[in-house]
Amino acid sequence: MPSFDNGAVQIAYLDEGEGDPILLVHGFASTKNVNWVYPTWVSELRKNGRRVIALDNRGHGESAKLYDPAEYSIPIMASDVVALMDHLSIPRADIMGYSLGARMTAWLGLTKPERLRSAILGGIGMAMVDGGGPGENVAAALEAPSLEEVSDPVARTFRAFADQTRSDRRALAACLRGSRGLMRRDEVTGLGAWARRSHSRRRSAGHSQPRSHACGRRQGLQDGRGGFPLTPRLMAPPRRRPRRSVTLQSARQRSRSIPAARRSGRAGPR
Repeated sequence: MPSFDNGAVQIAYLDEGEGDPILLVHGFASTKNVNWVYPTWVSELRKNGRRVIALDNRGHGESAKLYDPAEYSIPIMASDVVALMDHLSIPRADIMGYSLGARMTAWLGLTKPERLRSAILGGIGMAMVDGGGPGENVAAALEAPSLEEVSDPVARTFRAFADQTRSDRRALAACLRGSRGLMRRDEVTGLGAWARRSHSRRRSAGHSQPRSHACGRRQGLQDGRGGFPLTPRLMAPPRRRPRRSVTLQSARQRSRSIPAARRSGRAGPR
């Protein structure tokens, strides 16, 4: 898996396909594989003519593990995304983030709008303003000696997921404590204004909005509370008709509809 260094921090990433670039930023305690590869986001986007880039956020997956919460502020984590774009010589890209990744993407829209062609935020909504992600109970659960010692249901879910993905739980606890910064309401309003200006510039220049025919219901993008509506939404792919399986019963039903003469072979030319 390729990687690069943003200062002293090594960041792992994938870069697949050709076409307009879209950069995917995963959520807390996840990885580029869990969030984007295994649910087929990467393959679907590639099929639809996109160059797909995804990174493991610092403290996650195959990227460097850090244990100081100060190393995980949203501006610092978002800087890894910009550094990856610089490393790949990508001046602008569509960026899609989920949960923690959406907060990082929103920060880029606020501070580095020239690097975003569009922003897609999933699983976050007004939590950017009203909530800073999982609480201290989850951090304590990640640091507990075993899952059996965690009683809080939400904390147990995060701990079990971290164990399942063999994550560095100390690094995740530090990330959780360091990435709780919130946006102000006026900053979120500014994001909406940026999105409208970006949309207007593209229309006046005669460009169509970028589309990604990936399943928009995955990872909570359309769960009712996620998906802050900035700009081109992901569109669900055309539904494929399921293959019809021939069962013994259906074969018998079709057989009854065939004249007896044809079944016995006494019919004339077919």
